[in-house]
Amino acid sequence: MKKIWTLFAALLSTATMASAQSAMSCCTKPATATETFAMLASNEDFSGGHDAPLPYTYAGEGETIEFKTTDGQTSKAFEIKSNIRSDKYLFVIHEWWGLNDYIKKEAAQYAKDLPGVNIIALDLYDGQVATDPDQAGKLMQGVKTDRAQAIIKGALLYAGPKAQIASVGWCFGGGWSLQTALLAGPKAVGCVMYYGMPEKDVAKLKTLNTDVLGIFASQDKWINPEVVAQFQKDMAAAKKKVTIKSYDADHAFANPSNPKYSKAYAADAHTAAVAYLKKNFKLKG
Repeated sequence: MKKIWTLFAALLSTATMASAQSAMSCCTKPATATETFAMLASNEDFSGGHDAPLPYTYAGEGETIEFKTTDGQTSKAFEIKSNIRSDKYLFVIHEWWGLNDYIKKEAAQYAKDLPGVNIIALDLYDGQVATDPDQAGKLMQGVKTDRAQAIIKGALLYAGPKAQIASVGWCFGGGWSLQTALLAGPKAVGCVMYYGMPEKDVAKLKTLNTDVLGIFASQDKWINPEVVAQFQKDMAAAKKKVTIKSYDADHAFANPSNPKYSKAYAADAHTAAVAYLKKNFKLKG
């Protein structure tokens, strides 16, 4: 009899654990697109494909600004204001290295290419900048979705109620460029995403107020052609327009500090991005 009760208790314990695991699996909030991409930081091939950026110091125009975020905190960003009064804003979102001087240089280039547009390079790492892949991976994995969204929402409030918002980002920032367009709601007028993780929730994609320019690399092992094809299907299901430019290159081909950098493809992609943004902002010339 004692053996029977022991067996019964063991079976009851196993059933209880299975039930708890089942409840956890069905009730746990699924990872977002950006969180899914952040998980790649633990992949040695992914981190190994990103050489540390070469030393560079930006010494051009622009200034650091601070604004309130929707979670009761503050955030800093790098801003280059338009020479004329404007409600047009381009949010520039950094790679997994953080808001370093390379990103400030990119912001300055967009300011030159898009006269009449205010450029704001956001900082989703709250002041932290990585100088090696291991550190970058930890920072990317450490980003909390709620905090990143609060920063973006704060920047939207900073831009003002009449703001027209477009976004551009690379890698980690590519995924967040699309999320920015979603958060901007009716203010969104453009979105450029370089090899970032697409949003997979069609219901969310249906809320987009803009089309999307997606720039990808056919040799990318992570944001690969299959991921891009699914994104096209999801956007079609959401009845939203997406233009895909795919290059015979590898992930991060537009980053000058990447050993697989392609100067020609990077230049062509940038030209396409500028043309798209000029059209969506309805800029003259």
